[in-house]
Amino acid sequence: MMKPFRSVGLLLAAGLLVTAGCCTKKPAPAPAPEVKVAEPTPVPVPVPTEAPIAAPVPDVVETLPADLAELNKKGYLKDVFFDYDQYDIRADQRDVMAGNAEWLRKWPTVKLQVEGHCDERGSNKYNMALGDKRANATRDYLVSLGIDASRVTTISYGEERPFVEGQDESAWSQNRRGHFVITAK
Repeated sequence: MMKPFRSVGLLLAAGLLVTAGCCTKKPAPAPAPEVKVAEPTPVPVPVPTEAPIAAPVPDVVETLPADLAELNKKGYLKDVFFDYDQYDIRADQRDVMAGNAEWLRKWPTVKLQVEGHCDERGSNKYNMALGDKRANATRDYLVSLGIDASRVTTISYGEERPFVEGQDESAWSQNRRGHFVITAK
């Protein structure tokens, strides 16, 4: 008889344990450790400072002399020189022509006349024709560099107005030229 009671007793004890285990409060889970997020270090904002105000620099305005004679004496435009019995612009004169064209672009209202000159060798008629070809070649070269043809007139003086007196190559080489005369500004 004892055996059945013992079995029942064991069953009751097991049931009590199970019931007691269900009825007890489970402990609250341990709170997660606090993780401190590092706050960003504030970046100092530059305080705008007023820049020193520079005094306005006046534009430098270059002006040309009012008098045409004085303007031509200044020599803004350089002569171009030619070989004997030739009227094509020499390679060593192209920089001179480019400088003249640059100056004329800077002063777009300036008008000029190109004078064609020759040395004293050859007939007057021949030199007048050669001087005309030299003046026209000079004008055409300026036009090829972007100068409006309406700004440039030509004239030939042949051998009539030598720049240098003399009867040798050093004088003749300076007389074979295209000379620039400003006629209006």
